Amino acid sequence: MKADHRSRYLTAALAVIALTATATGCGSAPDQGADSKAASARSAADFGGMDELEAAAKEEGELNVYALAPTWANYGEMISAFEKKYGIKVNNEDPGGTSQGALNAAAKRKGQDRAVDALDLGTSFMQSAKAKKLLAPYKVADWEGIPDSQKQSDASYLNNYGGYVSIGCDAAAVAKCPETFADLLKPAYKNKVALNGNPNESSSAFSAVFAASLANGGSFDDVGPGLEFFKKLKQRGNYVPVESTKATIQKGETPISIDWDYLNLGYGESLKPKGVDWQVTVPSDGEYSQYYNQGVNKYAPHPAAARLWLEFLYSEDGQNIWLKGYSRPALLEQMEKDGTADKKTAAKLPEVDGTPEFPTLKQEAEAQQAISDGWGSAVS
Repeated sequence: MKADHRSRYLTAALAVIALTATATGCGSAPDQGADSKAASARSAADFGGMDELEAAAKEEGELNVYALAPTWANYGEMISAFEKKYGIKVNNEDPGGTSQGALNAAAKRKGQDRAVDALDLGTSFMQSAKAKKLLAPYKVADWEGIPDSQKQSDASYLNNYGGYVSIGCDAAAVAKCPETFADLLKPAYKNKVALNGNPNESSSAFSAVFAASLANGGSFDDVGPGLEFFKKLKQRGNYVPVESTKATIQKGETPISIDWDYLNLGYGESLKPKGVDWQVTVPSDGEYSQYYNQGVNKYAPHPAAARLWLEFLYSEDGQNIWLKGYSRPALLEQMEKDGTADKKTAAKLPEVDGTPEFPTLKQEAEAQQAISDGWGSAVS
């Protein structure tokens, strides 16, 4: 399947998520107490145009973000490119942190200079931010080019980049790399299988439980089979209770990792010169795909910089930086049509056949509760 077909399907399939979020989420608006033009701006036009937005952001001089790992979807290059283009310093707190940590930082630091300016969160965590009325509506310049299924109608947040749950494997340390969730239960993988974090805090690990559920007869209404799968993985001695990262992979601590395909593919590229043969497979028995989302913190201490950051992320340059990180940016379909997508990097996206499935926000919330209640007993 060609990359453009993959990206179009991923876009269309997410309609149920975005529309459900619009219907069920709490509305949000700029802080009523704010007298700053930047804090209430809903588009660059409210500044008088992009030049005025850029000038206001440069005057602020800084941008606070949270948990943006340099190897995550190519965030290292994204941050460097933004700093170089605008001369604005990016303060990236806890690069190895989680969606929950970023949400906590936004909720607990209202009025503080170190509050988070912009949020990058998994869907369930971003919906929580919206419910807590932490988001300021903002429409980027290419708002109309983003499919309705990729954004909230009230502009509270929008899809950012996405990918598939995958299995990464050090082919030099494992005789035969697993290709399915069923394979992971085999004795050959004892003390070898890890996750990127805890599913109660990490969207990637949360999604891995969803994918495992689909692979074992479960559904988005019942993630019990996913929890049972990890319980079996633990009982058989295959599960490694270590958060999988580039460093743990290189050290040989996590020779098999269930993670987003763009992260696993990025690890493979960066670790190849170090002698690690990191192979990546999207498991056919548990195909699951999801987008992360971007939004502006209503209480951002640098409101103009936060909005300029979004403009950069959804610019041609920003979208192609996501693509270089093996993720599927929200504007990929449009960019492939108008010829602005980097064809060489788009061709590197993994081929995925079949039909991925997506939970509604109600199903995600119920699954999050079920996982919160059952994860500890499953892997303890």
